[in-house]
Amino acid sequence: MPPSISVVIPTLNSGSVLEKCLKSISIQKYPKSKVEILIGDGGSTDDTLSIAKKYGVKIISNKLKTGESGKAVAVKEAKGDLIALIDSDNILPNNHWFADMVKPFEDQEIILSEPIKYSYRKSDPYLTRYFSLLGMNDPICLFIGNYDRHSYITERWTDLKFLEVKKGGYIKVTLDHKPIPTIGANGTIFRKDILQKAVKNSDYLFDIDILLKIIRSDKKVKIAKVYTGIVHTFVENDARKFFRKQLRRMNDMSFHRAKKNREVDWESSFMPGILKFVLSCALILPILFQTLVGYFRKPDSAWLFHPIACYSTLIIYIYGWIRGKILPAESNRVNWKQ
Repeated sequence: MPPSISVVIPTLNSGSVLEKCLKSISIQKYPKSKVEILIGDGGSTDDTLSIAKKYGVKIISNKLKTGESGKAVAVKEAKGDLIALIDSDNILPNNHWFADMVKPFEDQEIILSEPIKYSYRKSDPYLTRYFSLLGMNDPICLFIGNYDRHSYITERWTDLKFLEVKKGGYIKVTLDHKPIPTIGANGTIFRKDILQKAVKNSDYLFDIDILLKIIRSDKKVKIAKVYTGIVHTFVENDARKFFRKQLRRMNDMSFHRAKKNREVDWESSFMPGILKFVLSCALILPILFQTLVGYFRKPDSAWLFHPIACYSTLIIYIYGWIRGKILPAESNRVNWKQ
């Protein structure tokens, strides 16, 4: 018998992307009776809720409005054996995605499975193509080596070193020390008991923190990097949306660090990589070299956005870091839309 799956999707005015996400879930060749979809909605005023109802989705109110709180409220209501964290701007790339992603759980040591890449499609908007080729949504992760999807610049799924064993359809990875890759979002599937325990006494679900907590107590964590992808439309063709999301990321990080809600200490854990990023931007040539490497390995004009992504991130993060030291606050979600 295949395991049951609870799909958890946080939303806030996600009508522009949600239909494609839910449609890709609805066409899966997986027993319909084994799949439930839960949305943690932060008070959408667009057509998000009408789209969700069309697909028979269970809607749960998310009063704190953020994506992390939306995941938390929905995870607490999940009934499936497994919980799939899928964002509203994700699209499952084929109709056997669930079957591929569930297979590793036949190994009782595996606590989660995650796609090894972002799916690249020539027909996608250029920014969607760029981030799928880069293998991450934040270029600073390239410099600190802390990412979790295949990058054409490095030709690896992470720069962090862990024991990897190739299995049928996936890689079994042993996470046994810090830091760990940014695992946990955009199509990651967890065993239910692991995830519900992580949010039992919390209003937020921070993806990477879950594994850090387990490593702190159990020392070793076995995960599966599945040989499949997931489409992440992220910002489509709107560079302003990327800038806005970068600022939101920095504001929220500073706020939760001040509240001591996070396991990850980015400044102390990744300072050498952060300094490498700053120096590379100052020297210019390393950024241009990465752009050329990416282009020659996977030719696409979308690589031209790489310098823009790096320099805008540098400026936004410096501003957000200073602001966070003076007056840490979550980004305002009023009028927020996907």
